[in-house]
Amino acid sequence: MGKENNTFDIYAPPPIEFASAKGCRLIDTKGREYLDCTSGIAVNALGHGHPHLVETLKKQAEEIWHLSNLFEIPGQAKLAKRLCDNSFADRVFFVNSGVEAMEMAIKNARRYHYAKGNPERVNIITFEGAFHGRSTTTIAAGGQAKYIEGFGPVAQGFINLPFGDHDALKAAIDEKTAAILVEPIQGEGGIREVPSQCMQGLRELCDEHGILLMFDEVQTGVGRCGELFAHQLHGVEPDLMAIAKGIGAGFPVGALMATEEVAAAMVMGTHGSTFGGNPLAMAIGNAVLDVVLEDGFMEGVNEKARSFRQTLAELVDTYPDLVEDVRGRGLLIGMKARVTNLELISAMRDEGLLTVAAGHNVIRILPPLVITDEDIRDVRTKMIAAFDAVRAAQKA
Repeated sequence: MGKENNTFDIYAPPPIEFASAKGCRLIDTKGREYLDCTSGIAVNALGHGHPHLVETLKKQAEEIWHLSNLFEIPGQAKLAKRLCDNSFADRVFFVNSGVEAMEMAIKNARRYHYAKGNPERVNIITFEGAFHGRSTTTIAAGGQAKYIEGFGPVAQGFINLPFGDHDALKAAIDEKTAAILVEPIQGEGGIREVPSQCMQGLRELCDEHGILLMFDEVQTGVGRCGELFAHQLHGVEPDLMAIAKGIGAGFPVGALMATEEVAAAMVMGTHGSTFGGNPLAMAIGNAVLDVVLEDGFMEGVNEKARSFRQTLAELVDTYPDLVEDVRGRGLLIGMKARVTNLELISAMRDEGLLTVAAGHNVIRILPPLVITDEDIRDVRTKMIAAFDAVRAAQKA
């Protein structure tokens, strides 16, 4: 007799199967409702079943799904222009995921220096706790042993430094340095934000040494942190930036965004993608921007974020034995746990609230950007019940 499930044993999901979803709510096969504060790990930016996205996908599916980049795809030009009009970028290349966007960013950074007559500039400086994807190249960029172990020789060309060590950063830059790569806020790494002063310092350092500043905004981008992109909170612009997750709001879409000068190094034949920028993906990406760029939308996100953080801060005051602080920007929120974060995450799930773990014993809270005041009140109720249950179990 064969296995019940023939997929790889890579994940260990809880025994829940979801049958339907709407807004910020998921319904399992037993009819139980859950409040989703994972958003598919910062993916479902507009929640589940957003009517504009559903209608857009249906309409495009009836027209054309796939062409490949052998032919013009009008939706690409439209989405690229909108992204450029609202950012530092002059050029965009569309892919399917964050890891693909990061792979191209790494190639582009090295190719830029090659085109400038400096082929020795290949090293990219990264930081402890970073997560840039799970390809053989991006696990090397992240530098975390738990992702690298067992996969053979580690891809060369990455200098991984302690998070926040300015002296180590300055000392690491030499004639082989191509770029500095950073997440404005580390998501997997524990919702650790790079302060504004440091972001500005990175830009100045790159300009001083003629190297590129690369941002990984796969998790922080597309409204998640209170601006369209998190780096805009600091008034600092990169040369290259990878995005994904929120730009597709559940449909696989990623992109590399770049300045004209840097993008010019990627000439015909240096890169490609079979599915990247397909008509379905471009229709959805444009539909997401229809909503996110609408007047007042980001103001609403920031208003909800303030309310949410206030609620969580009150819970920290009430349960100082269980949680110690609230961190993050916008609706990329973390709670540092004093007990094991997985214990609190499990207790919240038992109460019908879904959250996700992050590094440094942090609970990651990633609600859809369309979360309502009622949803936030429900989060509070469910968290109180979960935290009370954990306290009671400790006393038993």
